[in-house]
Amino acid sequence: MTAKTIRLAIDAMGGDEGPAMVLPGLQVALVRCPELTFDLFGDQAEMERVLADLPDVAKVSRLFHTSVSIPMDAKPSQALRMGRRDSSMWRALDQVRIGEADATVSAGNTGALMAMAKFCLRSMDGVARPALAAIWPTIRGECIVLDVGASIGVDTDNLVTNAILGGAMARAVFGIDNPKVALLNIGEEEVKGLEEVREAAQILRARNFSSMRYEGFVEGDDIGRGTVDVVVTEGFSGNIALKTAEGTARQLAEYLRMSIGRTLRARLGYLLAKPAFARLRDKMDPRKINGAVFLGLNGLVIKSHGGTDAEGFASAVELAHDMVRNELLRRIAADVAALKETHELADAG
Repeated sequence: MTAKTIRLAIDAMGGDEGPAMVLPGLQVALVRCPELTFDLFGDQAEMERVLADLPDVAKVSRLFHTSVSIPMDAKPSQALRMGRRDSSMWRALDQVRIGEADATVSAGNTGALMAMAKFCLRSMDGVARPALAAIWPTIRGECIVLDVGASIGVDTDNLVTNAILGGAMARAVFGIDNPKVALLNIGEEEVKGLEEVREAAQILRARNFSSMRYEGFVEGDDIGRGTVDVVVTEGFSGNIALKTAEGTARQLAEYLRMSIGRTLRARLGYLLAKPAFARLRDKMDPRKINGAVFLGLNGLVIKSHGGTDAEGFASAVELAHDMVRNELLRRIAADVAALKETHELADAG
């Protein structure tokens, strides 16, 4: 049976290098996901110049010229003012809104993308604040962490909603029927943490949602251990945790590089352990897990790291492919509807 074609709207001007990075990334993704097709938004002359060396991508792409590119340092309000008419980012999002594409992928300015996505696609009914969810490597495999930067400071209901959103994503990405979900806290004891976190814990435990298993509180070091499938927090602490993990990975890699070259014995040891180091490098490669998902919108939006390369952007494109194929929006809508129903029943009681 032929796989259903999936069409992605691509902000070709996003990221530090624009089409020079984005379009080769599509070539890498296309090899692994041949059912992909693309709507490319950006400067047509630049795109055509890069596509001249990428005939496979050109064959499955439609080009749409845009006159505006959102700067990586633009403030969200500024981006909305300058980019709502004819920017590559806005047009890519609007292609999803009108039903011409299944998802948007952009390596552009995160704040601008969040602001435009909320304005263009709107939040799902029942979701007050969309969340940015990242896939995190762990000792046991992978987990999902959200929010990692979409909203700073949230209330109890936002945390409960994030748990529902993260659980739906885990089922779609990991194929787990009842993912284990926990709240990030400063300790595992029920009396610790902010009042909003403790109240969210009480709701999650009392409601006993059938779509997930609530596991209580976890601490920061539990994320890398893979204790649970979904870790729920708010954007400030989530973003700090994400950036700290990325920095620690780079620090360890630099330590290894310095140690290996220090003595002849170390270099000989490296040669003997080279396969093990290769596996470690592959496991810690941030390009393999590049791509965060804006959850809670009426459309799929994937954010790629702006400084990644073609291989990293391909990972974000493949994540979009998987989200569409596994019907993430349908799963989230069903779970949010169930959440609203439990709230209404609780209020009636």
